[in-house]
Amino acid sequence: MGSVDTCCPVSKWCAISVVLAMVSVTTIVTLWTLTLTGTEARTPPWTSHRLPTTLKPLKYTVTLWPRLTPDPNGLYLFTGNSTVEFECVEETDLILIHSNRLNYTVPENRHLGVVNGVFAPGVRLSWLEGSTQYLVLQLYSKLVKGQRYRLYTAFTGELADDLAGFYRSEYLEDGVKKIVATSQMHPTHARKTFPCFDEPAMKAVFHITLIHPRGTTALSNGLETSTLSTFNIQLIRCNFFASCAQYSHFLFLQIRIWARRSAIEEGHGDYALSLTGPILDFFQEYYNITYPLSKSDQIALPDFYFGAMENWGLVMYRETNLLYDPLTSSNRNRETTATIIAHELAHMWFGNLVTLKWWNEVWLNEGFASYVSYLGADKAEPSWRVKDLIVLDDIHRVFAVDALASSHPLSSPEDSIVLPHQIGEQFDAISYSKGAAVLRMLSDLLSEKVFVQGLSSYLNHFAHGNTVGTDLWEHLQKAVKLNGVVLPGTVQDIMNRWVLQMGFPVVTVDTTTGIVSQEHFLLSPAPNLPSPYNYEWLIPIRWMKLSGLQKDLWWLMNKVNMDMKTAGDEWVLANIDVTGYYRVHYDRGNWEKLIGQLKAIPLINRAQLVDDAFNLARAAIVPSTHALQTTVYLSAEREYIPWQSALDNMQYYYLMLDRTDVYGPMQDYMRSLVTPLYLHFNATSGWTNVPEGHTDKYNQVNALSLACSTGLKECQNLTTSLFRQWMDNATHNTIHPNLRLAVYCSAVAAGGAAEWEFGWEQFKYATLASDASRLLSALTCTMNKTLLERFLSYTLQPAMIRKQDATTVITSIASNREGQDLAWGFVRDNWNYIYTQYGVGSFNFAALISGVTTRFSTAEELQQLVEFKQKHSATGFGSAELALNQALERTQANILWLQQNKQDVLQWFTNQTLTH
Repeated sequence: MGSVDTCCPVSKWCAISVVLAMVSVTTIVTLWTLTLTGTEARTPPWTSHRLPTTLKPLKYTVTLWPRLTPDPNGLYLFTGNSTVEFECVEETDLILIHSNRLNYTVPENRHLGVVNGVFAPGVRLSWLEGSTQYLVLQLYSKLVKGQRYRLYTAFTGELADDLAGFYRSEYLEDGVKKIVATSQMHPTHARKTFPCFDEPAMKAVFHITLIHPRGTTALSNGLETSTLSTFNIQLIRCNFFASCAQYSHFLFLQIRIWARRSAIEEGHGDYALSLTGPILDFFQEYYNITYPLSKSDQIALPDFYFGAMENWGLVMYRETNLLYDPLTSSNRNRETTATIIAHELAHMWFGNLVTLKWWNEVWLNEGFASYVSYLGADKAEPSWRVKDLIVLDDIHRVFAVDALASSHPLSSPEDSIVLPHQIGEQFDAISYSKGAAVLRMLSDLLSEKVFVQGLSSYLNHFAHGNTVGTDLWEHLQKAVKLNGVVLPGTVQDIMNRWVLQMGFPVVTVDTTTGIVSQEHFLLSPAPNLPSPYNYEWLIPIRWMKLSGLQKDLWWLMNKVNMDMKTAGDEWVLANIDVTGYYRVHYDRGNWEKLIGQLKAIPLINRAQLVDDAFNLARAAIVPSTHALQTTVYLSAEREYIPWQSALDNMQYYYLMLDRTDVYGPMQDYMRSLVTPLYLHFNATSGWTNVPEGHTDKYNQVNALSLACSTGLKECQNLTTSLFRQWMDNATHNTIHPNLRLAVYCSAVAAGGAAEWEFGWEQFKYATLASDASRLLSALTCTMNKTLLERFLSYTLQPAMIRKQDATTVITSIASNREGQDLAWGFVRDNWNYIYTQYGVGSFNFAALISGVTTRFSTAEELQQLVEFKQKHSATGFGSAELALNQALERTQANILWLQQNKQDVLQWFTNQTLTH
C-alpha cells in the first residue's frame, strides 16, 4: 500500500464508466419545488454547469484500488472510497458534487457526518444528474453556515483504456503484456474517479492511498506521507523503473524519471534527468521563488492523450516527449524533450502554485508556459538559439488561425465557458501560441527586468491561491511604476486590446508619405472589404532603416505621420525580430527594395517578410506573384528559419494546386530552388553525417525531403538505396536518426507494397517511441490507395494503432494528395462511431476535422462539409465545433483564392522554369 498526501484543486482528472439507479426525475423536481418559488423553481441548481458557492472543500481522504486483471465480464475495474471535508459558506439543504459514471451500488455507500458541530442532517433523496455530471444530495434540513461536514462515498468504476481519467495503459515487455493504471484528470475528468468539487478554484488538501501488490510502484503528486499544496492530482500504479538524481543546487530535492524498465536500463531517461535540475534552477531564479516541492517525478507513458501534463510533482508525458536515445533519436526529438520539459516545469509555479479561477483564461496559463519554455530550454541548451524558433513554431502557426473571422479572443466571459466541450475548446493554438506571442511582446515592451519583477510579485502574492488575469496586469503595473516605464496607458489598457479582441492588426507603412496605419487583418472570403469589428490596438513598433536600427520604441494608435519617408536605395523594415504580434505591409517601392536586399535583412525578419508577403497575398492585399517573388533568393540561402518559413507557406500552394495543372511547373521551380541547398549539404556533410549547428541539422532534413519530393533523381536514388540496405539487413539501420523520417517517407512514396510492409513490421516491433512515431508517419507517404485504406482501417483497431496516435495517422493520410479523399470519406463514414464510442481521450476531434479539410478548395467539397455539419448537428461535434466552423470559412476562402490566383500562379511558375 502506498500512501500519499497532496493538496490541490480537483480539475484535470480521470475516466470511468458506470451506472446508478435512481428515482424518477419528475418526483425529484416536484420535491425540490416545494422549497423554492418563482424563477428558482424553474431552474433548479443541478441544471447549472457551475457549482454553487454554498460549500467549500477543505480536505479529501481518498483510497483507490485498481484491479489489473479483468473480471468475469472482461472489464477492468477499480474500487474506492472518499471522504471530503467541506465548510458550509451559505445555508443550504442541497449538496452538489461532481460525479460521472461512478457506481455507488447502495444508498448506504454515501452518508453525511459533522466535523465541528453536533448534528448532520440526513439525506432525504439522492440521484445522479447526468447532463451536468452531479451527484445530488437533498437533505432533510439545512447545513449551518460556518460548520464543517464530511461526506463519505464508496464507489466502483471501470479502469478503461480510453486515455481519460483513471485508465489503463498496456504495453509489451519481453513478450509479456504489462498494464499500468494511470490517470489524466485534465480538464474535467476528476469526477470520473471519485466524487469531487471539480473546478479549478476549489483547491483542497488531499490524502491519497493507492492499494497495489508488493513489487509494484505507486506514485502520486507528493512524497509518501507528506502534505503539499498542488493544482492537479496524478495517480499511477505500475511496474516502472526510475533514473534518479539529486541536483547540487537543490540539496533536498529528489529528481526521478520513470519509464518502462527496458527504457530506463538502456539510458533513455538520462537526457531528461540531466535537464530537469538546471531548468528548475532557472525557473526558481526567474520567478524568484524556491521550487515549492521536495521531489520532481516525471513519467513516460505508452498511452497518453496529451503531449504532457503538468501535475504538481509528478509530470506525465508521452514516451516520445520524454525519452531520448542518443543513438536512435533525432535532433528534433532532443529539442522536443527539452522544450516540453521546460513547459511543464514552468507550470509548477505558474498554474500550480498560483491557479487561475476558471477556464475562460486558460491562455494565461498555457501561453505563459509556452513562452517561457523557450527560455528554460535556452538555459539548458544555450548553443541552440532556440528562442528564435518561437517565431516559426508559435507565432506563424497561430497567425494562420487568428486571421479567420471564426477565431476567438484569448479571454472570454466566464459564463460563456461552462460545458466540458467548451472547456476543451480553450486548449487550442490561440491559447498556447497567441498567448505566448503576446506575453513575449509584453516582456519586450516593458523590458525583461520589469516583466519578471511584476511576475514575481504576482506569484508571491497569490501563492497557493487562485487569480484572474487582471491580477497579473495589476502587479505588472506596479513594476512599471517602480521603474518609471512610460506607456501610452496602463498595462491593462494595452493588454485588453490583445486579449479581449480576437485577431491581430496589419500595420501599413507608406514610405512615400511617412504615414503608418493599422487595420484588422483577415483572410476573408470577401477580400478588399474592411473588417466589420472596428478593432484598434495599441501597437509597439520597433523598426530600422538601411542606415541602422532606430533606438526608441514608439506606439501606433491611429494613423501616425512618422519619419518613415525614404529616398533612393533607403528602405524601412518594421517589427524587428517579430517582437510584436502583427503583420507589416509596405508600399510597392519599399517591398521591392526589401525583396531585392533579403540577404542583408536580419535573419528572423527574412522569415517574416516571406510569411507576411504570402499571407497578404492570401488576403488579396498584394498579388500572389509578389509573394512568390520572395522565394527566388532562397537558392542562395543556407539558414533554416527563412527556408522553413518559405516551405510552410508553399505548403498552402501545394494543398491548393497539387491536384491541378499547376503541380508540374511548381515542382520544377521548387526543385531548381532546393538543388543548391541539397548540393551544399551533400558537399559539407554528406548523408551519413550531420552538421554541427542545431538549426543546420534541420535545414539538412529540409534539403533532403524537398529535393526528393520534387523529383531530384540524385536524392531519390539516395533514399531508395539507403532504405533498401536497411531492408536487406533489418537489424542494422545505418540511416542517421535525423534523416530517417525524410528517407523513410521518400522510399515508401517511391516504393510499393514491399517497402510499406517492411516499414509496418519495423513499426510493430520498434522499442523506442520516437522511431515508432517516424515509421508511423512515413507509412502515410505511400501513393498506393489500397495501402492507405488499410492503414485508415487500423485507426479503429487499438491493437494495431494506439488510440493516442489515431488522429495523427488520419490527418497525415489527408495531407498526402493520394489520401485526401480517402481520409475525408473515412471520417464521414465513421464519424458517429468515432464520436460516440471513442470519446475525447482517444481522438482529438478538432485536429481531426481541421486535418481532413485543410485541402478543401472546391464547391463540391464545401457542399460536402455543409452536409456533414447538417447530418450530425443533432449529436453535435463537441470540442470540434469551432474547428468545423473554421473549416467552412477556410474552404470558402480557398475556393475564392483558387479562382482568382490559379492562372497567374501557373504563368509565374512556367516563366520561372523557362528562365532557369
